Amino acid sequence: MTDDILSYREMCDEEDVQTLQRGMNFRMNPKYSVILMSRRANAPYNDTILADGQTIEYQGHDEAKTISTPNPKEINQPQYNKNGSLTQNGRFINAIEQYKNGQPAEIIKVYEKILPGVWSLKGFFKLTGYEEQHDGKRNVYVFKLHLTEDNTSNNIKTNIPHSRIIPSEVKKEVWKRDHGVCVLCGSNKNLHFDHDLPFSKGGTSLTSKNIRLLCRQCNLSKSNKIQ
Repeated sequence: MTDDILSYREMCDEEDVQTLQRGMNFRMNPKYSVILMSRRANAPYNDTILADGQTIEYQGHDEAKTISTPNPKEINQPQYNKNGSLTQNGRFINAIEQYKNGQPAEIIKVYEKILPGVWSLKGFFKLTGYEEQHDGKRNVYVFKLHLTEDNTSNNIKTNIPHSRIIPSEVKKEVWKRDHGVCVLCGSNKNLHFDHDLPFSKGGTSLTSKNIRLLCRQCNLSKSNKIQ
């Protein structure tokens, strides 16, 4: 469920894998791809959320660091591996080209690193475009993802109750303010970023005053009622 809070282990278990080492994971699941993003100050890539609150610009990934490539940040991000196969960047680009030719958009499940060891599911997005940009040193790929509205693409049922992303800084502030526990029962299990006044009733996602931590049980008990 969107805005669920997970540990790294829980995130891996959710995707039924032992580890999630790559940020870009094309077709990790037959129905969707997975990306990991971070907007922290020391994040290795420049991922952004646009002002509309529903669009992510996700920077493509570098070549692996090797003896022959000691500093991947100084060379163009690759579309192809040295053996001619597609990199993760290339697979995403290929999916976009298919979308432009009339195929359904690739569905991307997005997890965001909020704090060390703390991840949040941002939801399911459609991969709709990309640009190759120069960052001052080299060319990088910037992929555009748009939050799905009905959340039923490719038969994926996500039960997302709103269409507005809670900003990363708001999530960090709420996590620290609420000390990482449910504000109603004190549990530190199955936590979720919850709208105090539901988004469907006009509640905003853009301020910590309307966001709080609830556990799954308290969130289900609240349902869509204003407390």
